[in-house]
Amino acid sequence: MQRRPLLAFALAAPALARGANAQPARVLRVVAPWEIGGLDPARSGYVFQRMQIAETLVGTDERGALVPSLARGWRLLDDRVTWRIALRAGATFHDGTPVTAAAVAESLRRARGGPGPLAQVPIEGIAAEAGEVVLRTARPFLSLPAFLAHSSTVILAPAAYDAGGAVRAIIGTGPYRLTDLLAPQRLDAERFAGWWGVAPAIERVSYLAVTRGETRAAMAEAGQAEIVTTLAPETVARLRRNARLSVEVVPIPRTRAVKLNASLPMFADVRTRRAFSLAIDRAGIATALLRSPESAATQLFPPGLGDWYDADLPPLRRDLAEARRLLDEAGWRPGPDGIRAKDGKTFRATLRTFSDRPELPGVATAMQAQLREAGIDLQVAVMNSGEIPAGHRDGTLEAALFARNFSLVPDPIGTLLQDFGPQGGDWGAMGWSDPALVAAMERLTAEPDPATQTQLRRRIAAILQAELPVIPVAWYDYPVAFSRRVAGGSVDPLELSYRIAGMRWAD
Repeated sequence: MQRRPLLAFALAAPALARGANAQPARVLRVVAPWEIGGLDPARSGYVFQRMQIAETLVGTDERGALVPSLARGWRLLDDRVTWRIALRAGATFHDGTPVTAAAVAESLRRARGGPGPLAQVPIEGIAAEAGEVVLRTARPFLSLPAFLAHSSTVILAPAAYDAGGAVRAIIGTGPYRLTDLLAPQRLDAERFAGWWGVAPAIERVSYLAVTRGETRAAMAEAGQAEIVTTLAPETVARLRRNARLSVEVVPIPRTRAVKLNASLPMFADVRTRRAFSLAIDRAGIATALLRSPESAATQLFPPGLGDWYDADLPPLRRDLAEARRLLDEAGWRPGPDGIRAKDGKTFRATLRTFSDRPELPGVATAMQAQLREAGIDLQVAVMNSGEIPAGHRDGTLEAALFARNFSLVPDPIGTLLQDFGPQGGDWGAMGWSDPALVAAMERLTAEPDPATQTQLRRRIAAILQAELPVIPVAWYDYPVAFSRRVAGGSVDPLELSYRIAGMRWAD
């Protein structure tokens, strides 16, 4: 990829044409830990979506309910497999071309062929008919609209793709259009006068990827950004004392969890996975490290996820005596140094994690000490976050600590199908599958009855709680600092948008 794509230069030209004597507009600066991994929406669409440069057909409201975005509506026909999606009249791409059903259908076909969640949907056809986009599925799949809110399905103009179908430029439909891209760290965008919605008050915006949490906090304190996300828990109290900042901490449907490679002898036995879980002091981690005692995860799904959270499910807890009993029962005996072994194999694993989420290395280190009390030798390796999915794919991953979002598809089933299908998933099960779980997930996607839906969700939660292919550690509070130079800022609990278009300068 070129450092400055030709398209980015071309889009910047209108700004240059304002004249040398024009007063430059102020720039609202967003700082977050996530690098821009390329132009393909399957890799970096979340940045373009959150910055409101590219849009999906479906969005969400303040409560997380699905609402029209680039689509003005959708309906399921009586056959229960045909969806017709009506588009907003007069919507245009950033290159001035109209948003047509044919262009949207082609963009969705490309998303369908990529590695995003849409690949989990049994789509048989995507077409443009009578000015609408028509999607047909092989079987009823009632969750389909939620999948059309995921960032990998942002709608791009025909000119965004090269002859081979690869994305060569981001030409979206959002209230802001890209003017410069310096991947992997930075992008700049300006207000798009042709947007179908109410014109944003803020004219220019920028995004900067800063991986170190302390650096992001220092930038917020120094007034070097107007929105700073994913703050370390220990910096929140300090930033709240700064009169120039407003700090919001919002519980979101994300869970810090450990995935285990269940194809390894040490984790193949459910008793050892349960022992691993029983050795973790979640309450201590949540209180001392996360500064949020209520975030200690008693199950995979946090309480904010409606009936995915089952208050009657026996909670995860720490019980060292039971952990040791299960390890003994599974044949893992303590050695002279206290570390367990079986058949000449030491119970030793490397846990991969990353510092983009600044609390994770500290959580990993605390778990290392706690697991050692049970006789498990956990080595911590702080790496790039991409080393976790890479290790899943090449089979080298033994264990990983990460934070998984259950709302990037605004229905948790979208994440679960990716994570716990027959082949597992990059951020989900590894070397483990359960036919009953797969059947329950597939049935849920087609089930219209709310009471039965609730039963199926609780069945899914119960299987994951019993088998622990992924071990929950702590639920997630999302801290964001806003400069008081701007007004109208708010946190999207589903992390789909920074909501810049609704903000304004306060002075």
